Amino acid sequence: MAAITTRTKSAKTSEIVRHWRVMDADGAVLGRLATQAAATLRGKHKPTFTPNLDTGDPVVIVNAAKIKVTGKKLADKLYVRHSGYPGGFKAETLERLLARRPEEVVRRAVRGMLPQNRLGEKMSRKLFVYAGPEHPHQAQRPETLAMEKR
Repeated sequence: MAAITTRTKSAKTSEIVRHWRVMDADGAVLGRLATQAAATLRGKHKPTFTPNLDTGDPVVIVNAAKIKVTGKKLADKLYVRHSGYPGGFKAETLERLLARRPEEVVRRAVRGMLPQNRLGEKMSRKLFVYAGPEHPHQAQRPETLAMEKR
């Protein structure tokens, strides 16, 4: 019988193994897609997850233009920014941003679920979002990550 240990093993940078994942956003709800992508980028799906290291996998999201949102979010949700100058307030609805740049909607949703520090910025660089079904990452042989459809 093996002895039970009370030690938690932390992953080392040299031990991290990454596998590319691809997610199809066609018909997926934005929030559910973003949470699954964020967890994969952080590495929470792996037994070697370490909170202070980037142990996650690169994620490719295709068909970002075909996402769904629930309720009245298309008209009510606003993306706001301010330049810092007088009169520099800009606001854009989800519907308008989705029509103009659907990749940005998904990117912002996922980025908001990652840590708000340098580690989160490093994780977000492994996110690749495309509006259509094509992506240039076939050489990495990405595995398809199944989305829970509800």
